[in-house]
Amino acid sequence: MRIGELARRTNVSERSLRYYEKQGMLAAERTPGGHREYPEAAVDRVIRIQELFAAGLCSEKIVQLLPCMRDADGGPSARATPSLVANLTAERARIDRMIADLVRSRDTLDEVIDAARLP
Repeated sequence: MRIGELARRTNVSERSLRYYEKQGMLAAERTPGGHREYPEAAVDRVIRIQELFAAGLCSEKIVQLLPCMRDADGGPSARATPSLVANLTAERARIDRMIADLVRSRDTLDEVIDAARLP
């Protein structure tokens, strides 16, 4: 499929897809005319990339992680290294801290809302 179709199917801009390719997260073949052609599996790959960005991972970590994941189901493959596991464990701890901070903020907002509702 061409870049425009991949962009439509994943709701990701063509600019982002070109960035993913430049960073080594996504691969495309080139037609004789120089157009990018993506395989059907690119849809799952782009969705996975978006999920990883949403989780707060940077592109450098995503590039390391993608070869260790199966695109179709997102499960792990046998290619994860101990170093990558350590990096991902640290990322998970960072996300846990962010979640805890958000919960505290929500609790504070709830207290303010409750106080404002009192007659």
